[in-house]
Formats: sequence, C-alpha cells, structure tokens
Amino acid sequence: MVNYYYSKNPEVKHQEKNWNFELLGKQLFFITDNGVFSKKTVDFGSRVLLENIPFSDLLQGPVLDVGCGYGPLGLAIAKKFPQKKVDMVDVNELALELAQKNALLNKVSNVKIWESNLYSNVAEKNYALILSNPPIRAGKRVVHEVLSDAFAHLMPGGKLIIVIQKKQGAPSARKKMEEIYGNNRVVGRNKGYFVLESTKINP
Repeated sequence: MVNYYYSKNPEVKHQEKNWNFELLGKQLFFITDNGVFSKKTVDFGSRVLLENIPFSDLLQGPVLDVGCGYGPLGLAIAKKFPQKKVDMVDVNELALELAQKNALLNKVSNVKIWESNLYSNVAEKNYALILSNPPIRAGKRVVHEVLSDAFAHLMPGGKLIIVIQKKQGAPSARKKMEEIYGNNRVVGRNKGYFVLESTKINP
C-alpha cells in the first residue's frame, strides 16, 4: 500500500477531520484526511516557519508554497495578505483536493493550487518568496531539489525560506543553500527547528 504523504495517490481509508487553528493572527478552518502530513493539527515546524518569515523584508511579488499539503502555510499567508498572489503545489492529489476545499472554506481567493512534483509544473520565474516545509521522509535528494531548483523560479532579490530540524538535516541544508545562493542565514529557531533563508542575489 502506497500511503506516504509525498505520494501522488496515497491509498488510504478516508477519515476526514475538521478543526481550526490560528496562524498569523487569523483563525483558519481545516479539513484533513488520512494520507496527508500532520492531519490532526498544524505541525510545529510549519508554525515556527510562519512565525519567523521576515515579511517586511520581502520584495513585492508572488509567493510559492512547495509541498503545500492541505494548505496551512500558503493559506495562512494568503489570508493575512489578501493583496498577495499565492501559488501552492504538491504531488499528493488528495492533499491538493483538501487544499482547494480549505481555500473555499476560509474564503481565500488569492491562491492558485495545482499538482506539481516539486517545480515540474511551475512556469513562473519571478517569485518574491518560495517557502517550504520540505518532505524529509522523501529523502535528502528530494529535499535538496527543493532548495536547488527554487533558484530558477525566484526574482532577483527573492528569498527561499525553509524549516528543517537540526537532526533531520539542517546543517546539510544550510551548506547546500550557501553553495547555491552564496548566502544563508538562520532567521529563527525553536526546539531544534531551524528556519533558513537564502536570497537570490542580483547578478
């Protein structure tokens, strides 16, 4: 049975759950199900990521949530900043279906949600922010693709911001981001989770 949350079609017995959670000062309502990551609550890493994004430092422009799951990151940002265009992608079709439902449920209209294996179906090259709570269980190669392939989709001055635990590869991710972008800084940390930021420098 293929039921990993990073699979295209998780084979699961459906068991939808409904709950609410406050993110970025906004109350959000979520429908989740078996076969998605962190189905019972917004995971701690995602919360740490949202709390440490330096929104005031960001350029004007669209946002991309890579590996959006049922939508907590992208929808929280879209709800907080209704003027921003927020794109959300995932390989998990069940998660995408839930993200669409959750966008409607929360009356969030400034989002576009579609299927993409990382950046494979992402055409935009001008994101001001790409963020991800990368799928650690999919393996180091996939996590590092999230980091490296973001570069081509950022505008000059755009930022890649991720959250990753120290024990699950934060030092390796920092090294990879430094190698690709020529810079990296820790913009937040909490209980072993690191929020890492790299900026695409103007050539």
